[in-house]
Amino acid sequence: MKLLDFVVPEAIVVDLQATSKEGAIREIVGSLRDAGSLQPDDVEGIIQAILNREELGSTGIGQGVAVPHTRHPKVDRLVGTVALSRKGVEFAALDNDPVTILFLLVSPPNQPGDHLRALENISRHLKDERFVSFLRQAQTLKEVQELLHEVDLGKL
Repeated sequence: MKLLDFVVPEAIVVDLQATSKEGAIREIVGSLRDAGSLQPDDVEGIIQAILNREELGSTGIGQGVAVPHTRHPKVDRLVGTVALSRKGVEFAALDNDPVTILFLLVSPPNQPGDHLRALENISRHLKDERFVSFLRQAQTLKEVQELLHEVDLGKL
């Protein structure tokens, strides 16, 4: 599975404005709605599902990275996106540092394998210091899209 198999390129947020966990999740889910990947009527339920998942334990994994995710019956395929924060988001991360890179993922409940494969793929790339460094340096939507494409091709 490649990142662009589930990352919606049009939903990538290169300058996240929110600085709170809930605000960031709302802004990112809104970008998926605006890109046509989520139905407007489903947005609030998906946001609540992600926030409920966060109550089980923060998906802020440390080193400025978070991977908020959930499974939700209102989506029929795996969708996700990337958001970059210049200000930092208070995310209750494991190391208590603000989060600057967020990968958000929503999948149907009947596709747990795809959900886990996507999380594993994201996790593998986020362990690559070069990828994380290039992602943090990206300033435009096009730069992030090109970086994801290069990673998927194995060029990074």
